Amino acid sequence: MFFCTVTDVSASPTPLLTREQVLRAMRLVEREGRRLPPSTVYELLYRGRRYPPRAVAELAYRLAQADPKARWPHPAGQPTNTALEALDFTIVAKRPVLAAGSAQDQGQAAEQQAEDLYTGAPTPTHKPESAASAVAEDTAPYTSPAPVYTEHEAMAELFISAEELAAALAGLRRRRALLLQGPPGTGKTFLARRLAWLLLGAQDDSRIELVQFHPSYGYEDFVLGFRPGTDGQFGLVPGVLPLLCQRAAADPERPYFLLIEELNRGNVARIFGELLVLLEPAQRGPAHALRLPYAPPEAPLFYVPENLYVIGTLNLADRSLAPLDYALRRRFAFVNMHPQFGSPLQALLRAADVPENLITHLAERLPELNQVITDDPELGIDFVLGHSYFCAPPVAPQEATGWLRLVVEQEIGPLLADYWREQPATAAAHLRRLLQGL
Repeated sequence: MFFCTVTDVSASPTPLLTREQVLRAMRLVEREGRRLPPSTVYELLYRGRRYPPRAVAELAYRLAQADPKARWPHPAGQPTNTALEALDFTIVAKRPVLAAGSAQDQGQAAEQQAEDLYTGAPTPTHKPESAASAVAEDTAPYTSPAPVYTEHEAMAELFISAEELAAALAGLRRRRALLLQGPPGTGKTFLARRLAWLLLGAQDDSRIELVQFHPSYGYEDFVLGFRPGTDGQFGLVPGVLPLLCQRAAADPERPYFLLIEELNRGNVARIFGELLVLLEPAQRGPAHALRLPYAPPEAPLFYVPENLYVIGTLNLADRSLAPLDYALRRRFAFVNMHPQFGSPLQALLRAADVPENLITHLAERLPELNQVITDDPELGIDFVLGHSYFCAPPVAPQEATGWLRLVVEQEIGPLLADYWREQPATAAAHLRRLLQGL
């Protein structure tokens, strides 16, 4: 890693920016998930993250001037780098990285990362943001709000009743941790994101973090662990959870969401670690902070902010997965998801001009098959077929018959063959029944 040369800036007695204005710009970028024009040679390295120097400087300058069209007067390269370095920022030569804040950056930002792993009391080097700057940032004229999302929009695209939606929202508000469980294809992930949007009041994905658990996913990926840096040395690197908790703690008036796909595909107790205790609504906040196992003695304690919500999905049909232990279950509210082949799905298909005979075919044959699966002692209700297979009809109505046949043959047929692996004739008979008339 090569650092660019610092030149004398004493000739500029009145800096165009302050350090706090640049920090505000970077916080705005992170909070809104903005995409800045990439730099070609240099990057601003701050707390393990990389930013294009001139783009950050121009955004900070526009905030300072309260003018969304203001132009940063310095060109990219050394003039802008010098101005930022004069404010005690680090500018480095650009190189490929795996991701912002990854282990490759820790050689240059180890001390700053150590501060950011926790959401406890701030260190003395952190300067609190003034009330005036916070107001100016929130009311910046060039920020575009996310589209509003209400229960009316939700009911127009969800296949559940208003009462079921209200119950799911009530469970999420009460426990701040919700698990959507059901067979595959019942819209668990779809509902999870829309529950978050409803509490956010907008389709604001900048405050939603999505992860997927799997057998190789561990505590080190989720919370905190040692990873190798570019110099071959190992250092502490934060996972998804503390970084999201840090953002939520810095913005306590607004909710933040962690969506966990396929939660039961990982070793949940090991992955969650301290979160097993800190998920409790009564255990949120600094008063219940804990020390993380890898944390240095001088580091602040870790806690989960009260405005962080967790929504997970569980696939009940996977026989290879171990059931969740009771200690984890009591931290969550549970919502059961079921196949929906009634009016909402039929209305969606009609809106796509799918012929009425095909809609009737689906509405009759799929519930029949699901009843057979439910009654089978080797299968049961956890293995029924969800409606998501049929939620993406073709654009051209004349293609609907071929589309439905292919879905049945290529997606449902192999699943039935796996269900009745020891009874291939049974699987073939049910597949023929689905295809009859198509």
